[in-house]
Amino acid sequence: MALNVGDKAPDFRLKNQHGKEIKLSDFTGKKNVVLYFYPKDDTPGCTREACNFRDQLPVFTDLDTEILGVSVDSEQSHQKFVDKYNLNFSLLSDDGKEIAQKYGALKETGSALRMTFIIDKNGIIQKIYPAVKVDGHWEEVRETLEALTAKSRG
Repeated sequence: MALNVGDKAPDFRLKNQHGKEIKLSDFTGKKNVVLYFYPKDDTPGCTREACNFRDQLPVFTDLDTEILGVSVDSEQSHQKFVDKYNLNFSLLSDDGKEIAQKYGALKETGSALRMTFIIDKNGIIQKIYPAVKVDGHWEEVRETLEALTAKSRG
């Protein structure tokens, strides 16, 4: 079952790099969520993508948005990645591959696709980036969130 814009985003419960359980529903009514799937910790493209979100976190915070990165790597792998690059948001471990599967972001090889979902404060998918190009991605995500924020303010 493919997800589409306008669908309710499937809730999930995954642990972040600190072993803390994060649920998508924790943000309902509070924050927009950028849920980005990526193939592997500490690889060139994934590092650039994560560092772009890290460097621009204040922009996303101003837009009432939480950044959540998801891969099939372990919590320990995420912790090393976070420590090495001083990442300032949660990386979620989908080592069971269930969430990547639910979101249509699982490669046949078993790793996650590079895909991003913009989920609004009501838990509704507002935008899907099915084949992310790392360079310029944070800007297009910001633009989508700015438009979403303007729309919600009337």
